[in-house]
Amino acid sequence: MTRIDECFARLRASGRKALIPFITAGDPALEATVPVMHALVAAGADVVELGVPFSDPMADGPTIQRSSERALARGAGQRYVLETVARFREQDTRTPVVLMGYLNPVEIRGATAFAEAAVAAGVDGVLLVDLPPEEAEETRAAFTAAGLGLILLASPTSSEQRLDALCEAAQGYLYYVSFTGVTGASERLDSGAAGERLRTLRHRSQVPVVVGFGISDAASAAAMATDADGVVVGSALVAAMAEAASPEDAARRGGAFLAPLRQALDA
Repeated sequence: MTRIDECFARLRASGRKALIPFITAGDPALEATVPVMHALVAAGADVVELGVPFSDPMADGPTIQRSSERALARGAGQRYVLETVARFREQDTRTPVVLMGYLNPVEIRGATAFAEAAVAAGVDGVLLVDLPPEEAEETRAAFTAAGLGLILLASPTSSEQRLDALCEAAQGYLYYVSFTGVTGASERLDSGAAGERLRTLRHRSQVPVVVGFGISDAASAAAMATDADGVVVGSALVAAMAEAASPEDAARRGGAFLAPLRQALDA
C-alpha cells in the first residue's frame, strides 16, 4: 500500500475524515515551508498538499496567485520544492505529500524524470490541474512506473462520461471541486448541492473522494465533510500565514488555523 492508501485506511478504521491543508512552497518564506508542514501535521493534517509555484496559475484565485508570485520571486523553483519534501521526510516518513501544480514544468523536465525525482524526494502524488483525464495516459503511465500517484479532479460540470473515466483511473484520492471557478474561500459554497454529487462519486469511485474550494473555517469544513472522505483547505490557510514575521511565526499561525478544523471534523 502507498502512504496515501495507508492514511485513508487508518481514517476509515477510526471513522474519521481526512484534513488536507494546501500551502504554497516558498511562502511566506523559503525557510518557512518545512516548519509549517510539520506544524500542520502536529495540528491534525492527514495529507499535506504542497503547491508548486507557477508563473500562470490560471485555476487559482488571487490569494494563491499572489503567494505563488512571492514564492517565485524568492527562487522557489521545482528543485526547491523537491528539496523541501526531502527535508520534511528527514523527520516525517508517514504523512503523505501531494504536489499540486501545472503540467508545463513536468513536461519541461519530462514526465519520467520528474516522477523519479519526486518519488526519490518522498512525494506520494501529484495533482496537475490543467491535465485533462482524456490526455493523461502517457503522464499516468510514467508516474505509475515510478510509484507516483496521479490525483485527478472532478467538478460540478464534469459529464457522466468523464466521471466514469475519472472514477476508473483515479489514484490515491479523487479531488472534487465544490464549485466552478478558481480557488479561494467563497460565499458560493453550498454543502447541500455538493453533498448529492459527493455521495454519487463516493458510490462510484474506487478511491476516497475529498472536497475542496471555498472551505475557510471549521464550520465549512465540518459541513462539507459530511458527504466526503475528507476536505482540502487552501486559500484561507495561505492568507492566515501571509504576514508571518518569521518561519516560526508562520508555523505557529498555520497550526493555530488548522487545529479548530481538526476538532470540528472529529466532533
